[in-house]
Amino acid sequence: MADSVIIEMANKLAEECLAVQTETGEDRLFMELGDVLGTSSQTLEEAFLTAIRTRMANDKGRTFLANKLKAHRSKAAE
Repeated sequence: MADSVIIEMANKLAEECLAVQTETGEDRLFMELGDVLGTSSQTLEEAFLTAIRTRMANDKGRTFLANKLKAHRSKAAE
């Protein structure tokens, strides 16, 4: 397990990467950044990829739930 400093760095990179991905539309930018990190630190690369994937999964989960609720409310209003 990575120490807290590495996890903190990975979390910050993940947040920044997602912001850049959103602005640029490059949805695989995180993979490129992971490769860059891996050339210097496999530990940071792994922590970053975990951080980014959990955030992306969270976003997908929230979108899924929002869509389910929207469909339910639309159906109930009919």
